[in-house]
Amino acid sequence: MALVIHFKSRLFDVSSEPENPINPIRGLSLLGWLAQRLPPEMAMSEPDAEDWGWYAYVTSQGREYLVGACVHESPDGNHGWVLQIEKRRSVIEQLLGRNRFATDDPVASTIVGLLSRETSFTDVAADAKT
Repeated sequence: MALVIHFKSRLFDVSSEPENPINPIRGLSLLGWLAQRLPPEMAMSEPDAEDWGWYAYVTSQGREYLVGACVHESPDGNHGWVLQIEKRRSVIEQLLGRNRFATDDPVASTIVGLLSRETSFTDVAADAKT
């Protein structure tokens, strides 16, 4: 399961982001914003590019989470943002149904809280995807 969060914002100047070398999709600004606001017990790796946007790993309590971001640019500057969170589990954990990711997971709850409290983000909605 993954948690996918959508919202709109004019906060970031996506034109100033470095070029994604794989596919011209922006989203790095959101990961930088998030890294500055995560609590110290949640460490974020340096972001990297992927064909669908940008990603980083958040580590908390010995668990690793993939956090991906991309933006759907709008001519009026009120861009649509997507942030996805997936908990990494071993093959054994997956086969045995252990350590499943849930929407009340501490990392997911922290990130959703940060996004929801940011006044320059509107229409924040989180959906669980299987």
